[in-house]
Amino acid sequence: MLAEKLSISLPSETVAFIESYRTSHAIKSRSQVVELALRKLREQELESAYREASGEVDPAWNEANSDGLLNNAAW
Repeated sequence: MLAEKLSISLPSETVAFIESYRTSHAIKSRSQVVELALRKLREQELESAYREASGEVDPAWNEANSDGLLNNAAW
């Protein structure tokens, strides 16, 4: 994986948390901890977007998608 170097400033409490998390979870670097945290944040954003999108489904789609079977009727 290609990595781009980035310099950030964080409060000392956050750096202490990153270091503590790194050692307690046997993670090789602080960068990997930050990457993991950002991956989780991205997953949360995607989950939220999927939830929102699922609420936008047209009820007529469910009827059309059921091949004319109502209320999960069996053949």
